[in-house]
Amino acid sequence: MFDTISGEYDGLNRVISLGTDLKWRKKVVQSVNAHGAKNILDIATGTGDLAIAFAQNTKADRIVGLDLSEGMLHMAQQKIQLNPNLGERLTFVKGDSEALPFEDNSFEAITVSFGVRNFENLEVGLEEIYRVLTPGGLFVVLETSVPMKFPMKQGYAIYTKYILPLVGRVFSKDKVAYRYLSESAAVFPFGQAFNNILTKIGFNVQAFEPQTFGVATIYKASKA
Repeated sequence: MFDTISGEYDGLNRVISLGTDLKWRKKVVQSVNAHGAKNILDIATGTGDLAIAFAQNTKADRIVGLDLSEGMLHMAQQKIQLNPNLGERLTFVKGDSEALPFEDNSFEAITVSFGVRNFENLEVGLEEIYRVLTPGGLFVVLETSVPMKFPMKQGYAIYTKYILPLVGRVFSKDKVAYRYLSESAAVFPFGQAFNNILTKIGFNVQAFEPQTFGVATIYKASKA
């Protein structure tokens, strides 16, 4: 599914989020930069926007973008060709978030941007992230959430049920993909429910910060 929408993924993200996804990702980069991580793993990297931002805006020596979709990774590699100087520090690899091809304690910072809700088994994926994160390492998640206050709650419900699928049908050749994306966002355990899962895995939850009236949330945690 993600292979089929890889070519239009970036443009549709800008349209669907009205451009605010760029601001949210910038906040993730700022958090990782403040942590001072020298090696960073971006899981579900998609077309590589966040991994490239790390290469451009942090002093990390090693940045790895991992994704299961060959189509997404192809788009990411094309972006590297436009910025060949980034290739020395940034690599993209195909891999499964629930069976990460890295040794224990490999990365000082790990991020997932709009990807954890696509894990087939959420807890297995989070356990893998915990395994490869160094002690004291930073884990940052940017994910969709559902506004809880009037009128944003009602407006968001209308937007995700009717407008988002319509945008997908108009701009994408894969109608099923964008219906899935809206439906998966609605059922993801956001907010304190997600924090409870992180705590169960063993993470020390640091903060969760709703973005733009709660349509997305940034979660920060560390490995004990």
